[in-house]
Order: sequence, then C-alpha cells, then structure tokens
Amino acid sequence: MNWRMMPLGEVSTLQRGFDLPIQNRLEGEIPIYAANGPVGFHNEMRVAGPGVITGRSGSIGKVHYVEGGYWPLNTSLYVKDFQGNDPKYIYWLLRNLHLDRFHHGTGVPTLNRNVVHRELVPVPPLSEQRRIAEILDKADALRTKRLEAITKLDELLQSVFLEMFGDPVTNPKGWPASKLGEFAEFENGDRSSNYPSKGDIVSGGVLFLSTKNITDHRLDLRNTQFITEKKFESLSRGKIRKGDLVITLRGTLGACCIFDGVYDIAFINAQMMIMRPRLGINSVFLHSVITSSAIQEKIKGSFTGAAVPQLTSGGIAELGLYRPPTDLQIRFSEIALMIQAHRRELCRSSSLVDDLFHSLQRKGFLGAV
Repeated sequence: MNWRMMPLGEVSTLQRGFDLPIQNRLEGEIPIYAANGPVGFHNEMRVAGPGVITGRSGSIGKVHYVEGGYWPLNTSLYVKDFQGNDPKYIYWLLRNLHLDRFHHGTGVPTLNRNVVHRELVPVPPLSEQRRIAEILDKADALRTKRLEAITKLDELLQSVFLEMFGDPVTNPKGWPASKLGEFAEFENGDRSSNYPSKGDIVSGGVLFLSTKNITDHRLDLRNTQFITEKKFESLSRGKIRKGDLVITLRGTLGACCIFDGVYDIAFINAQMMIMRPRLGINSVFLHSVITSSAIQEKIKGSFTGAAVPQLTSGGIAELGLYRPPTDLQIRFSEIALMIQAHRRELCRSSSLVDDLFHSLQRKGFLGAV
C-alpha cells in the first residue's frame, strides 16, 4: 500500500456553521443540520452539496452526509473544502476517526477543529477512495435493511396484540377487569445483610441479574456476572425461574423481560422484582401487556420518591388490566413465539453484518479491501 498520511486539515477543511434563529427560518426544502443531525428545513441553502457535517458543540461524534444544498448551524462543523478528495470517502473517514474522542470542555462537550485538523489520516488515490466508499455504502445499506426488518417484526407483534386483545387501558373488547396483583405473585430480591457483596461475585456459578440485563424489554446476557451456588442457597428470596418475569423498580423504571435464556435459575439484584404468573395467565401475554406503551405510561406515572424515583410492589399490584380467556392468551403466545424466533434470527444475521461492516471499515482505511 502506497498511501500518503496527511494531516486532516490538508485533506478536508472543517468550518464552523452559521447562525439561523428559529424565528428566521422560512418554509422550504433545504435541510438544516445541527450537531446531532437534521433539525428542520429552510428556503435558502448556505452551502452547496454534497456535504459532510459533524457536531461542534453539544453532541459530538456523529457524522452526516447530504447530497444537495444545506444549512449547517453554528453548533456543527461542515467540510468547507474537500481538497479534491471524494466527499463520500471523507464522510467514512470522519466516521472512522471517532471524533468524540477529541472533545474538550467539562460542561458542554466541544470539538476543536484545529486539534482534529492535525490528525494524520490515510489518503489513497481518488479512484481508490471511491471504491472504498462504494463498498462501505453497500455494507451500511445491508445493515439498515436488517434493522428495518427487525423494527417491522416488532410492529407486527404489537399489531397482532392489539388486534386480538385491544388497548389494555381502554379495553374496547370488554374483557373482565382485573389488577396486576391478581395476575402474578410478586417477589423482591433478598435485601438482607446476606445480599451478595463484591467478594461474592465469581466468574462462574449462578447467574446474578442486574438492570443491565434487560434491553428493550428483552433478556440481554451479553454481560453477565455470577455468585457461588453456596451464596445462592443461603439467600431466601429473589430466585428467578424460567418463565418468570422480572421488572426493574429503580433506575430505569418498568423495564420488563421474561427469564427465558439458557439458564434455569438466577438471582435478581435489589433493583428488580420477580413476577411469577398465576394459573391461567400466560407469561408471553403478560409480558406483552406490561410492556405495551399504554401500561408503561401508567407504570412510569406510579413511581414514588422525588430524589430517587422507584416503583413499589404495592403500586404495581394495583395497576388495572384486562383478563382475556386463557386459550386466547395461549394462541397469542404461539404467534408471538414464532415472530420472536424470526426476530432472533434476524438479530443474529444483523450482528454478523455489523461485524462485517466494522471489519470492512477498519480494513478500508488500511488498504486491505
């Protein structure tokens, strides 16, 4: 590889954007870019496209590409001069630099373009720049399609739920009214002096769940910690079993998942509570009710504590719900499990595509693609 290494400022010149108060913005089709991306439209462009914009103040690190003319606000930096280089290559180059590592300031993060301009970057011939940009564009488009497919599956599951049961707050189908406390048994974690300390954490043993293990209302075991079986046996409460639900009471309020991973048992931390469905209540149905937007709003409106907001088992137990027939719950569960299996497969392939994309991104700027 015979690529020159040059200071970024000699490859593409970054410039601070321009003021445009909200009251001065007129209806139009010219996109306005702030530090975190597009924030509206105007009837006048300030910079001709194609353009590359990144954050200068507030939100640092994101890089945006625009084909046509645009107006970069003063919270952004835009590429004033591509110095004869391919604009799309410069876009990917800036993304690969991880500009957030250059921020300074203890208050509002700020990106100093003069510091970034000194960073040495690879400058291949123009034809090679275009080839690298094209490869990364295609890989990124594939990633986007996978994510869109996952979103559509989530929307499909929500649509199926509403079609079968109706909104859980307004109850348009007239199901018998009930309370969450009649749907499940509640069990808090063991908060006694016997609660696991740092010295009880080991590399293998019984899974010790924390609020970090719930992502988008799903069990997330990418980062795990464990306690010894001896410590687990000494605890009196907070022992979760497969098919149980767990909900967060502090921190991120109301995050809820089904314990359905590869582990049969686990212990929950003090910020969580187990919900064990009673006879006639399907866990997949119950999870869908609790994580619906309508019930999540009610949950978040029932917290106590001004300094540290928290939920209580008593408050959650009083939440009003409907109770459809068990056979309908089971039918929904079967449909949901099929959709979720397809979603897991898409997530797995999406993860592989992500790995491929990041590998191509690294190799592209080393001349290895």
